[in-house]
Amino acid sequence: MVEGYIQKADRKKILLLCDDIRMHSGVATMAREIVIGTSHRFNWFNLGAALKHPEVGKVFDISDDVNKNTGIPDSSVQVMPSNGYGDATAIRTLIKQQKPDAIFIFTDPRYWIWLFEIEREIRSKIPIMWLNIWDEFPAPMYNKDYYNSVDTLMAISKQTKLINELVLGEDAKNKVLEYVPHGINPKYFFPIKKDNENYDKLLDFKSKLFGGKDIDYVVFFNSRNIQRKHPGDTILAYSQFCEMIGKEQAKRCALVMKTEISSQHGTDLKAIKDTFCDPEYVNVFFNSEKLTPEQMNLLYNVSDVNVLMSSNEGWGLSLTEAMMTGTMIIPNVTGGMQDQARFTEENGEWFTPSADIPSNHRGTYKEHGEWAVPVFPSNMSMMGSPLTPYIFDDRCKPEDVADAMKQIYDLGPEARDEKGMKGHEWVLSDESNMSSPRMCKRVIESIEKGFENFTPRPVYEIEKIGTRPSKRIKHKLIGY
Repeated sequence: MVEGYIQKADRKKILLLCDDIRMHSGVATMAREIVIGTSHRFNWFNLGAALKHPEVGKVFDISDDVNKNTGIPDSSVQVMPSNGYGDATAIRTLIKQQKPDAIFIFTDPRYWIWLFEIEREIRSKIPIMWLNIWDEFPAPMYNKDYYNSVDTLMAISKQTKLINELVLGEDAKNKVLEYVPHGINPKYFFPIKKDNENYDKLLDFKSKLFGGKDIDYVVFFNSRNIQRKHPGDTILAYSQFCEMIGKEQAKRCALVMKTEISSQHGTDLKAIKDTFCDPEYVNVFFNSEKLTPEQMNLLYNVSDVNVLMSSNEGWGLSLTEAMMTGTMIIPNVTGGMQDQARFTEENGEWFTPSADIPSNHRGTYKEHGEWAVPVFPSNMSMMGSPLTPYIFDDRCKPEDVADAMKQIYDLGPEARDEKGMKGHEWVLSDESNMSSPRMCKRVIESIEKGFENFTPRPVYEIEKIGTRPSKRIKHKLIGY
């Protein structure tokens, strides 16, 4: 039996508000890992969001699948699909029907404005817990009401945890604040070397991927085609890298882009490729198909380096997946991507942001893990929207990314493998907590702390007003 197992009847039930955990978004993937990895301690009911969900009105019990995955006999995991993220009426109904012991939110708070408007009603009975994916400075003071509306606040990066503390100020002492980084499942993502039973399958996959071409060096981009991810700049950087090494060597290199080729939220990547990449020697391959975890693992193992130029990023899941497979990474030093580079302070310890140095994106510390060749932002612009009034956009130069590609190329295959495997070892370590089992352990600890710390919040108190008739009373909302 799994360590820490609690029988189904004795477990607390948690209402999970996030993407449908059966889907393949980054949030859904991590939420699924959390649910599966904690199903021996909690019962889960997922209000599973998606745009225009085709299965609205149904409830799916996936407990048997979870049992097979975990080896426990009595998990309780249900998914109720939803168009979007629900509303106050839906939550009131679910609380009445499901009688959860807590609500767990996982994604951007702007999807849950209606929930925060009724938080006093909810928190008079059960706690609200939130895994926060906020990523960048300036500290979003406009989020303070959201942070104050929950009992437990988990942060996916060290920078996010600091942001939570700075925004809350004195109110932080009344919260459970924890660092819970994303964790990758080593059953699905792992290195495939020559002595691995899957090595022949890897060679066959590589041959088919490149149409039989002899490719010795592979740059991999795996993310959405949206503006802040800068996939177009990634193509430009790769084209510049090819110019650096010369035509003949470049012919044996390839950029693989696992993303939408064209998107209204991003750009037309084929048009960029056709305009800025010489077809004689600049090899760019696109793949927008849905791949199985096994195929994704093969794709990471085919690659020599994974690159992500996002100008703001809560975490950057593809970087951690790459590291789990022993693949080197090129991260832009912003948001949660800093954690994965493992920058170290003068004493050699892993850099932890503070009020004095809230981020390393300006290059205060240069030493980092051997598996990474980080690129520091070259400029910063203020972005925003009505719901997100301000956020810094940290942009790096394609030229700097091209230099990083060449630096890793010049290492040669043996050195790349050696450095990449150090990244693999680190994501599995106690220090990083970036494997799925360690992430789930931290989630369990955070949730249980939240239950221990929870005090039901009064909805209102009754005050007598001395200057008015004694029979008259005023309802005063706490905190207002």
